[in-house]
Amino acid sequence: MDEVKTTEEVKKETVVAKNVGKKDVIRAIEAEQMKENAENFSVGDTVKVYFKIVEGATERVQIFEGLVIAKKNGGIRKTFMVRKISYGVGVERIFPMHSPRIEKVEVIRRGRVRRAKLYYVRGKLGKHAKVKELIVKQNA
Repeated sequence: MDEVKTTEEVKKETVVAKNVGKKDVIRAIEAEQMKENAENFSVGDTVKVYFKIVEGATERVQIFEGLVIAKKNGGIRKTFMVRKISYGVGVERIFPMHSPRIEKVEVIRRGRVRRAKLYYVRGKLGKHAKVKELIVKQNA
């Protein structure tokens, strides 16, 4: 016996089918743009971010060095926030993890933290804003 479907049910099925197709296309495009080994650092690390900047017709690499205070996950939309002190003023910048403008992220110093977000560092000054260094024991 054949089931008789209402027009509303048929419309819902076509909308769902269209959305599934769009999601597959979006996932395929995102997979192409994702970088390998992009995540070689964690919150609390001091990093150097080599970021391409376009000025007119020229392109140069600017280095932003600071403390990683937060990471947000979300597939290709993954971001991380770096904080540095520049001329006595705290500067924070959010970088997309898989951006084609980021050449590389170099870890200078591993930090030992017990928090996922280090927003409390904003209120600290001088030595109080430091994060302890992570010391890894090597088995001989």
